[in-house]
Amino acid sequence: MPRSLAFLAVFAAASLAHADDSDWINLSNPKETSVWKGKFEGWVFTESVTQNEKSPKALAFTGEGAILVNGEKGRAKDLVSVKSFTDVELHAEFLIAKGSNSGIKFHAVYEIQILDSFGAKELSGDSCGGIYPRAELKPKYHHIDKGIAPKVNAAKPAGEWQTLDATFLSPRIDKDGKKIANAKIVKATLNGQLIHEDQELLTPTGSNWTKKEVAEGPILLQGDHGPVAFRNVKVRELKK
Repeated sequence: MPRSLAFLAVFAAASLAHADDSDWINLSNPKETSVWKGKFEGWVFTESVTQNEKSPKALAFTGEGAILVNGEKGRAKDLVSVKSFTDVELHAEFLIAKGSNSGIKFHAVYEIQILDSFGAKELSGDSCGGIYPRAELKPKYHHIDKGIAPKVNAAKPAGEWQTLDATFLSPRIDKDGKKIANAKIVKATLNGQLIHEDQELLTPTGSNWTKKEVAEGPILLQGDHGPVAFRNVKVRELKK
């Protein structure tokens, strides 16, 4: 879609400007569960998480600590941050069980997929690190495109800790509520390997793709698709 040179300049400036180290907001502090909306239902904080040896499609966890895990059933309500953000850097570490599925969503609608896709040769937006495909709910949930595949398959095997770092720019909305520039993943790495760079997001992902885009929104951690653990989840807003 057409974009003004002025907003291109804003995008370029925001992609290079970073906040101070002290400006990180910790979203996985067991003493600050109030950073998430609603009840902290189904999630627990634990000290250690591993893939369950007897049942690899589940996780085993012990003790009390700073690792978020979506319970013994591996299913819990999505976590949505109270605070809304515009342009952010995000750091998150995650661990999934065999065959499991999760995701991290900017504005709760632009998803970077988390999936057990270690070793896969053919990649799509439904691979780990991919930008999730658009989808429709009826008559049965189905993808209507392939999303945006990661540049490489950087996924580790299920049961290992993995690290995602991403810089996200929100869509630009004018005073009349019209989108004048797309959202963008400036850069994303998975386990230290580049998976996205200067990637525009034409719409939100999944079944959210028809929703009206806005200038700011929360961070969402998906908890209802399979066993997943998160640690060291933090965000900081970019200076403009």
